Amino acid sequence: MPVDATGLSPKVACDALGAWCCHLSGKAPERVPRAQSRLNKYMPLLHKPYTKILIDGGDPAETQRIKELLGFLDGQTTNPSLIAHNPEIVELVKSGHKLNKAEEDAEYKKIVTVISPLVGDAGVSIEVYCDPQTTAESMLAEAREKFSWIPNAYIKFPITSEGLSAVKIATAEGIRCNLTLCFTQDQAAAAYVATLGAKDPVYVSPFIGRLDDINLSGIDLIKNIKRMYAEGDGHIKVLAASVRSLEHLLALFSLQSDLVTVPIKILEEWAAKDFVLPSPSYMYEHGKLEPILYKEIYLDGNWHKYDIHSDLTDAGIKKFDADYNSTLK
Repeated sequence: MPVDATGLSPKVACDALGAWCCHLSGKAPERVPRAQSRLNKYMPLLHKPYTKILIDGGDPAETQRIKELLGFLDGQTTNPSLIAHNPEIVELVKSGHKLNKAEEDAEYKKIVTVISPLVGDAGVSIEVYCDPQTTAESMLAEAREKFSWIPNAYIKFPITSEGLSAVKIATAEGIRCNLTLCFTQDQAAAAYVATLGAKDPVYVSPFIGRLDDINLSGIDLIKNIKRMYAEGDGHIKVLAASVRSLEHLLALFSLQSDLVTVPIKILEEWAAKDFVLPSPSYMYEHGKLEPILYKEIYLDGNWHKYDIHSDLTDAGIKKFDADYNSTLK
């Protein structure tokens, strides 16, 4: 049976605590309310893994619901695609009212302002607009504005030449950053070097499901980046994204990915499985997917020396751009 840090499965631990409350009700009934209160407080921690869990979404009502389902929620990631599918935005567009850029930003700000107090210390990731022509200066100006929206903001930059140029300045200014659309170990190395000296933890977000889509094992990329970063100073954390299955989630728990952002349906499936955690002997089976081999990469010098191009990053930028523009006049 899978175990957590206490050495007990969540169900066994909860049953034991419940039995203790029943025992108290017979011997010291006046202590039952306090014991029950402590049980309710600590039950979520019994299934909380090392990996911080974020929800990938753009609807505050769903954030609240999932927080109640899990008993905790460490953070949230947002992007133009998720905001475009927010129920209020969908209704506006259906009614024939498309937004201008100022209205779009106002809606985005309203959404993350509601989400902000619902999540823990992993914060709320807010994405800057980017298309193939967007400059570092434009991203940086937008990052400064969006970082001011909420006290726990992380600003998402794409791992492109312009994105890394912007993030180098942003981290120096104290803006918390999330390097997104990561598909290669070289990109993760460039993200590390570009953010050296950051005052707060930096996130890098490898998209594992999109690698699986082209028959490469996305879980291998997480493993490789974790191994590479083990030689570093710890300033950058791996935030696994594009999680497609419960098996992905369990593999990320087993690898001790620092963070993971998870679609609602996968978190619901995890809850339905009694918050199962991988056993010490757990092994991820990537089936027919091609393995991604580890590269010996030195984390020093200038980020420009790394090969940061990825067709998947380009495709991701185009998809976010299309979703963003689908709500605009």
